[in-house]
Amino acid sequence: MRIYGYCRVSTKEQNLDRQLIELEKYVDNRFIFTEKQSGKDFDKPQY
Repeated sequence: MRIYGYCRVSTKEQNLDRQLIELEKYVDNRFIFTEKQSGKDFDKPQY
């Protein structure tokens, strides 16, 4: 079974580090998706 992780912060001033540290305890780094953008914007590179 493959486990995926997702980290998101909504402003450029926020940092993903704490979320990544916790996720990396359980999820292979290759399967962690990160995003630094507001959830209200639909104009994202991932869409």
